[in-house]
Amino acid sequence: MEASTWVGYAAGLLTTFAFVPQALQIWRTRSARDVSLHTFSAFTVGVALWLAYGLLKSEWPIVLWNAITLALAAAILAMKRRFG
Repeated sequence: MEASTWVGYAAGLLTTFAFVPQALQIWRTRSARDVSLHTFSAFTVGVALWLAYGLLKSEWPIVLWNAITLALAAAILAMKRRFG
């Protein structure tokens, strides 16, 4: 595996799991008041587009991490709707 692929996997790991504490905080406190709906919605659409790009280009680090990030972002958006 090329060094650039390893860099892609490492970058994806760090940027994806950066959202886990936010999701856990919202779940624990049952509050998403400080999360901007518009900003997070735009982010989620952007992640979905990155996922599509990765699929079209067969770039598996992009596919893997954006699929996971999309799931986390969707969960945060769902909690934003539920908990405000």
